[in-house]
Amino acid sequence: MVREVDVRAFAAAHRDGAHVVDVREPHEYAAGHVPGAAMIPMGFVHTRMRDLPRSEPVYVICASGNRSRTAASWMDSAGITAVSVAGGTSAWQSTGPPLVTGAARS
Repeated sequence: MVREVDVRAFAAAHRDGAHVVDVREPHEYAAGHVPGAAMIPMGFVHTRMRDLPRSEPVYVICASGNRSRTAASWMDSAGITAVSVAGGTSAWQSTGPPLVTGAARS
């Protein structure tokens, strides 16, 4: 079963420096993402898992929580402690924290 947290618990983890992966497409990420989130679109999750930490939880976010649950399940199967953010970026934005716009850095 995929671990999932609500946006308030995620916000607390984010303030503490949590590792965040945004699995949306590049145009979605550029339109607004959680500060510090790494962009790994769904189609690249399997090939980029080797880049993710194994010693700390990885919070996975998308637009509404559907893609993040799937990606978190894949990560969990690979031995990564993955946590899906319920409600995704939409929930984050509705609680007031800022979004960052612009493309991901290489």
